Amino acid sequence: MIARIAHVGNMTEEEWEKMIKRNKRLDWDDLDWLLNKCSSCKEVGAEAGSRTDLKHEGQELFGTQISGVTANYAEIGDKTISEGRFLLPHEVEHAAMVCVIGTDLRDKFFVGLDPIGRQIKIKELPMTIVGVEEKRGSMFGNSLDNNVYIPLTTFGRMFGRRQSLQLHGKSHNHETFDSTIEQARIAMRNKHKLKGDAEDDFGLVNVEQVNNQVDQFTGAIAVAVIPITFISLLVGGIVVMNIMLVSVTERTFEIGLRKAVGAKRKHILVQFLIESSVLCSLGGVLGLLLAAGVSALVSAATPVPMSITLTYVVLSIAVSSIIGMLFGIYPAMKAARLDPIIALTKN
Repeated sequence: MIARIAHVGNMTEEEWEKMIKRNKRLDWDDLDWLLNKCSSCKEVGAEAGSRTDLKHEGQELFGTQISGVTANYAEIGDKTISEGRFLLPHEVEHAAMVCVIGTDLRDKFFVGLDPIGRQIKIKELPMTIVGVEEKRGSMFGNSLDNNVYIPLTTFGRMFGRRQSLQLHGKSHNHETFDSTIEQARIAMRNKHKLKGDAEDDFGLVNVEQVNNQVDQFTGAIAVAVIPITFISLLVGGIVVMNIMLVSVTERTFEIGLRKAVGAKRKHILVQFLIESSVLCSLGGVLGLLLAAGVSALVSAATPVPMSITLTYVVLSIAVSSIIGMLFGIYPAMKAARLDPIIALTKN
């Protein structure tokens, strides 16, 4: 992506001010230039964006991302359309009043209805829905589905053409990825008449840089979260072990009686392991119910959708069960080793 401001990672206030003063606004001439000069590019497209609140039949969505894009934007960004289609070249050429919506809009405005062919209003102008993008989820707590794609030309009419464009490109294959980026950079430098070692007056980032930054961020979170999770599991396991030890002490006579009528050590061992596992699993279920309640409240109170997937439900219960069995081994072995005669006389 080439844009007036494009940067991966943290940026100081001085760096930001320097970029704002140095970098030029990218316009339609830059798009046409890159289309003609980047022969290594398989696709070249553009995007301009703005946020606005949307209303439809008494329902409202806040901070919806309105993206004006070229017709090839879906191919460049590997977008998947689950219903209908994406924007067509002639719709971009003639500034058609059509749009592709994210699943947040479909689920909010068209519950139980087919949105294709229906209309929503953007800046009081009716837009016909021609497609719905596949659900993308969220990133860092922000929904990726509260968005609308409209033709770039239509966006210019609605929001003005003074806004700087983001230019997007795609190489033919991975082998030519780096050379394609360099050719695009040189083309933009030539367009802006930059000489010698003069700094670029535009920002340029690629998918690999963004992915690396996301990996670093999630890795940093994992470094902090994983130890906390293990400590929580350890504390929870110790609590369960103490509960089971108390249970063994209080049920000494029961254990002795079972052994007296023929129960073997393995029977007592399995019994207490199952009890410990079930106890932890019930705790896991209660935790999931609490998390589901909090997610529902957050989704209802904010525009950020939150949900718990089946994978995490199964994983949570499985981990809870395993923790119960591991920390139930000592109490179960203590119960299995009780002498039935001593156990019966203790009562």
